[in-house]
Amino acid sequence: MRIIPLLLVLLLPILPKAAFAQKKPASLTGKVVDDNENPLGNVSVTILGKRIGTSTSDSGTFQLQVPADKAFALVFSFTGYKTVQRNFLLSEKENEYVVIRMERGSGMLDSVVVTDQRQRREAGLILLNPKNAINIPAPGGGIESLIKVVVGSNNELTSQYNVRGGNYDENLVYVNDFEIFRPYLVRSGQQEGLSFINPELARNVSFYNGGFQARYGDKMSSVLDIQYKKPKTFGGSAYVGLLEQGLHLEGASKNGRFTYLIGVRNRSNRNLLKSQDTKGNYVPSSSDLQAQLTYQINSRNSLELLGNISQTKFTLTPEFSQLTSSVFSPYFSANLGLDIYFEGREEDRYRTNMIGLAWVQQLNKKLRLKWMASRFENDEKESLDITGAYLFGDRAFDKAKPDFGTITNPLGAGVYQNFARNKLNIALWNFSHKGSYDQGKHFIQWGQTIERQNISDRLNEWEYQDSAGYSLPYNPNMLNLSKVLKASASLDITRLSGYIQDNIIFHDSAAFTLQAGLRYNYNTLNKEFLLSPRLGFSFKPANWERDVIFRGAAGLYHQPPFYRELRRYDGTINKDLKAQKSWQVVAGMDYNFKSGNRPFRFTAEAYYKQMWDVVPYDIDNVRIRYFGENRAKAYATGVEFRFFGELVKDAESWVSIGLMRTREDLDKDTYYNYTLDANNKPIDSTQTEAGWLRRPSDRLLTIGMFLQDYLSTNKNFKVYLNMLYGSNLPYNIPNSVKYRNALEIDPYMRIDIGFSALLLDSDKANRRSHNPFRNFENIWATLEVFNLIDRNNTISYMLIKDFSNTVFAMPNRLTPRLINLKLIARF
Repeated sequence: MRIIPLLLVLLLPILPKAAFAQKKPASLTGKVVDDNENPLGNVSVTILGKRIGTSTSDSGTFQLQVPADKAFALVFSFTGYKTVQRNFLLSEKENEYVVIRMERGSGMLDSVVVTDQRQRREAGLILLNPKNAINIPAPGGGIESLIKVVVGSNNELTSQYNVRGGNYDENLVYVNDFEIFRPYLVRSGQQEGLSFINPELARNVSFYNGGFQARYGDKMSSVLDIQYKKPKTFGGSAYVGLLEQGLHLEGASKNGRFTYLIGVRNRSNRNLLKSQDTKGNYVPSSSDLQAQLTYQINSRNSLELLGNISQTKFTLTPEFSQLTSSVFSPYFSANLGLDIYFEGREEDRYRTNMIGLAWVQQLNKKLRLKWMASRFENDEKESLDITGAYLFGDRAFDKAKPDFGTITNPLGAGVYQNFARNKLNIALWNFSHKGSYDQGKHFIQWGQTIERQNISDRLNEWEYQDSAGYSLPYNPNMLNLSKVLKASASLDITRLSGYIQDNIIFHDSAAFTLQAGLRYNYNTLNKEFLLSPRLGFSFKPANWERDVIFRGAAGLYHQPPFYRELRRYDGTINKDLKAQKSWQVVAGMDYNFKSGNRPFRFTAEAYYKQMWDVVPYDIDNVRIRYFGENRAKAYATGVEFRFFGELVKDAESWVSIGLMRTREDLDKDTYYNYTLDANNKPIDSTQTEAGWLRRPSDRLLTIGMFLQDYLSTNKNFKVYLNMLYGSNLPYNIPNSVKYRNALEIDPYMRIDIGFSALLLDSDKANRRSHNPFRNFENIWATLEVFNLIDRNNTISYMLIKDFSNTVFAMPNRLTPRLINLKLIARF
């Protein structure tokens, strides 16, 4: 029986040439896997309507020569699995690589259409496999951990990320076309809870790190577009770990009209936080419930309901903190220490509710309409009253002496108190319409949105500092607070936005494609009307033997102000604040090739962003504080390289490398340089313009790697490696024009590793009827080691003055090496 498949493989290179001798054929390679990403061998792969075909190898791979410049369909069939059909249109000599996922069930045909190799032809687009989100070893886990491998990170405790010189507020997130928002009062990553996105519910993950099309909204950095599953049979998963637990169920009615997808999660970062420099009683908790319900009314109409309830609580009773930093120079070296003893408590609460209803009309094969209504509410409360008494000086590091670890030469002492009582409520009503019309070589898309935003907040913050018995800033006649912020606001804003876009194929072979669109935005706050034309293209040289596609994008990207941008440092609201604006250019290439009979993909992109009406900001941990004024211009430029492939056979891995530079120039940022006499008194001064300075997100080099491997003798034992590196970041010195962003945070380096073992496979036939696990597909056990190299990464600095009024920067560290256990079951 093995001879027949072998003969087919030997004859396949000959048969297509004879059948399609008029043109040089294209090549199609790929891999067939099941729902759990396990390879399927001996799957029949045939061209629909013809006798040409092949079978997959034991590792699930196949290779087939196919007709060029002519539409065709491949049918994948295997006993016990649903038959899958995929349609293709390839150019001469083109080499396409696909991954086919087959579901268990009857042989009913499941038609899936692949159009224009979207991942390769759209600038900035990266398609991520949501199944890797449960495997990637990272403290936060989730889809965002996969994104950080691509864009870099400097904080493992947060699910937020910077993209190409932007900040956290410049990223769009959609789930099933509904826009998602995050909490705004969060000060540090340790206060964060679960991300909105539940990876166990996700079907498709599309991430644009720049150059995105007009159909996406009004931000300047990135788009994360998530589509949830539409189940056809009953199934689910459950996982239990030291940090997070979750359960999801999915299924459909007998006639397939009604489907449900439900997920519940709970997370506690207590094991992560108790190992930080600040010791105390940490009580973090976060939980959420999500559900997606769909109902097919008839062949042309369907309803979709998406709901989410989420709550995060964070309580901290700090006791003691011991910070240490070393100073090395040709003239001076020391081990500096800061010991802080605390009194007080912090309590934070963040609640998020979202519900969205969509009515989808597929009026005919060409016309599709979608009508959406949603409500999002974010209710946040911050309560903080903590006093710290500190002693600063040289720390003894000789373990042989009894004073090891203590401060032996005090340089400064004092007391400080932080107080906050902040409340924020944001309610958003959104009504949207989206449509598409397929006219062959033209695929037209349009949309219109009206959104009502109600924002109400009350801020009450102050900070008291006492250094060596003197209140700062010092005034002998009164007690002064070093920082005071008291403000309240109530805003009602209506936003209108819309777009129209045409996706054009200029040739039957799709050698050249063009996406041209126009977007508009208007809001009643500052009454600013914005137009954003955007253009994207892709081109595949027809006569090249190598499978290379060139792509690019250009356009205007504006970001109207939201809650945080509107607030000045003193807490007042700037209702006249204009949108931040930019024009962006992206150009790149995508190269598919094979090495050692394994598929690989290499991509490269260069980009440039010119920005004006920029609102400058400072960032401390994850808290962003804006100036509240359009008083800067900026730019960001860089190049990114990515390599995808099976470094180890049947184990997908990728590597990402980015080089970037971003600078800003603030208006009226002048300072004086003084000439001093022998008595150190100023005798002359010159006014100096600060000029172009590093932005808070300026990072020259980022490297990310996600590698998978397994034992050569047993694929049921797997290893996952997640490595991140980022060069230094600037850190701002408050109230200093001359030394703005002059401090540097050391490079971020982190390696996380995970070991997984298959405890139970999917072979149910050998299980007895009374076996309690007979309905499980598989069960995996995972051991994860976070921060394998135990590097002390820095997230921010605490600025301390000594008795001589010299300022020292003491680093606030992130998490050390930790171990996590996780058990994952699918059924």
